[in-house]
Amino acid sequence: MLRFPLLAAGVLTANLAAADPLPSWNETQARDRIVTFVESVTDPESPDYVTPSDRIAVFDNDGTLWAEQPAYFQLFFAFDLLAELAAEDPSILSSDTLKAAAEGDLETVLKGGEEALIEVVNASHSGQSVDEFQTDVEEWLDASQHPDTGMAFDEMTYQPMVELLRYLRDEGFKTYIVSGGGIHFMRVFAEQAYGIPPEQILGTYGNSTYDVIDGVPTIVKAPGIAFVDDKEGKAINIDRIIGKRPIFAAGNSDGDFAMLEWTTSGQGPRFGLIVHHTDAEREWAYDRDSHIGRLANGLDKGPDMGWLIVDMAKDWSRVYTGR
Repeated sequence: MLRFPLLAAGVLTANLAAADPLPSWNETQARDRIVTFVESVTDPESPDYVTPSDRIAVFDNDGTLWAEQPAYFQLFFAFDLLAELAAEDPSILSSDTLKAAAEGDLETVLKGGEEALIEVVNASHSGQSVDEFQTDVEEWLDASQHPDTGMAFDEMTYQPMVELLRYLRDEGFKTYIVSGGGIHFMRVFAEQAYGIPPEQILGTYGNSTYDVIDGVPTIVKAPGIAFVDDKEGKAINIDRIIGKRPIFAAGNSDGDFAMLEWTTSGQGPRFGLIVHHTDAEREWAYDRDSHIGRLANGLDKGPDMGWLIVDMAKDWSRVYTGR
C-alpha cells in the first residue's frame, strides 16, 4: 500500500488552508508574488484576467515536487530491480556499469553520465508489460527507504509545492507534470501524491511494442529511449501533447530552463518559478556544481527574465510532506 500523505495533509491543514492557501510558505516576497499573480489572473475585473481554459501550469518533478539527492529516485528503483533480476540471471550484468548498479555503486554509475543511466534503465525496465512494471514500482515505493533520510521515498514530496498545486487547482488552473523522469514510473504515484492524474503527466518514455500474450493484448516496454522529456524537449512535448503555452511553470534546474523560458516569453501574464535548494539542514544545498539538478542558467538569467527564485531555507517553513 502506497503511503501518500496528500489526503492526510489536506485534512491536517484544512482549517488553515481555508484562510491561507499556502500555510507552509513563510510570509516572504516569494509567497506574496505567487498570491498576487494568482489573484490577478483569476479576477474577472483584472486587466490580467485569464480564462480558466488557458490557466495551464506545468511542474518539473525531481527536485521541484520531491527530492532528488543523492540521485533521482527512479535510479534507486532501477538499481534495486536490476539486483533482483541479476539474482535470477547473473548474465544480464554484461558490463561494468550494470555490475556497479546491481551492487548499488551510485558513484560509479553517475561517473558514466547519461549513457550509463540509459544502460541501467534499459536493462532494468525492458521486457516487462507496463502493468508489471508499474506493479513493481508500487511495491518498491511501499517497501523502500531513502538511504540518507530513512524516510519512504513517497514521503519526500515537498509540502509547500503540494499546497501550491492545490491552490492553483482551487483557482481554476489545470496542473501538469513535465519531467525528465519516466512517464510510467511517475504515473504510479503522482495522482495520490500531487492530485495530478496520469493523463496530465508528461515524461521520458522508452520504446514499446504491442503484443498479445496468453490471449491478452499487452503493451510491453522495449529497449531504447523514444523521447527524452528534458531541456528543449520539455517545451516540445508541452506543445505536442498539451497544445497550449502554459502561463505558469516551475522547475529547479537548468534542465527546466527551456520550459520556463518558453512559458514566460508568451504574451499576457506569465509566471516562472525556480526552487533553489539552499537548505543544507532540512534537505540539501546545491546548485551550480551539482551532478544532479545543476542550476546555473536559472540563477544567472532567471531574475532578469522576471522569474521567482524560491529560497528553500528562507521561504519554506516546512520541507517534506511526510515530516
